[in-house]
Amino acid sequence: MTNALLTGLVLGGMYALIAMGLTLQYGVARIMNLAYGEFLIGSAFASYLLFTGWAVNPLVGLVVVVPVSFVVSLLLYKIFLTPLVRRARTRDALEVDSILATFGLMFIVQGTLLTMFGGAYFSYSFLAIPVTLVGEVLAMNRLVAFALAVVLGTVLYLILTRTRIGTSIRAVAVDPNVAPLVAINVPQLSALAFAVGGALVAAAGVLISMFLTFSATSGVVFTMKALIVVVMGGIGNLMGCLVAGVLLGLSEALVATYIDPGLTIAVNFALFLGVLLVKPAGIFGRARQ
Repeated sequence: MTNALLTGLVLGGMYALIAMGLTLQYGVARIMNLAYGEFLIGSAFASYLLFTGWAVNPLVGLVVVVPVSFVVSLLLYKIFLTPLVRRARTRDALEVDSILATFGLMFIVQGTLLTMFGGAYFSYSFLAIPVTLVGEVLAMNRLVAFALAVVLGTVLYLILTRTRIGTSIRAVAVDPNVAPLVAINVPQLSALAFAVGGALVAAAGVLISMFLTFSATSGVVFTMKALIVVVMGGIGNLMGCLVAGVLLGLSEALVATYIDPGLTIAVNFALFLGVLLVKPAGIFGRARQ
């Protein structure tokens, strides 16, 4: 039980970090990015190449991969998504357009990765050192990834709740039509939120590559889980991402340990539907008036 709980907490922390980037992109910029998981896998492959090709420590590789992903996401928003934002009359229309656009982008990124790496699974050995924690043995790489996920999530939470720019971003998420009345540049902050979401998913990709196998087609699974966490926790709510991510990780670990690993996805959706039946707006979400 202790091992399952620790494994679930580690997975939950990673799911929360992944979902935080998507909740920024969707909650603030109103872009439902279906190519989100592909950017995670792309970052995992970048870390793999840096480590196996140039012996660059993945933790050092974060300094390279995360800024690159930030810039790529910013350019993607400015060049590819801004025309959709300008022509959309409502946020709901923008959401539909972004789903269609990023659905196509998903196949472009996935096809590029398949061309470069094929359909095989990849992994590398980094900090695969057994560590005893409360009587259970866990790999050091998982603990390091979890610790960094906690740090990144905490920093993001403090920025959004303790700084002026964070308050402005939250204002855009609540009502982008009213935000300009208090001199908030909505297009600029939407682009920034989308880029920060890209940086967060890149960090998650590097951390996950340290202890999980991955392939060019694995991105769909991570997109699905990120969407479950975002909606289940409440769109735009970081605390909701944390709670929902931990619930998802614990449910997966417990089901895999005591029932059948093949049922983890089914349990994910069962938990998701159960929460939405009780709280349609998510655990910490607020229903629209």
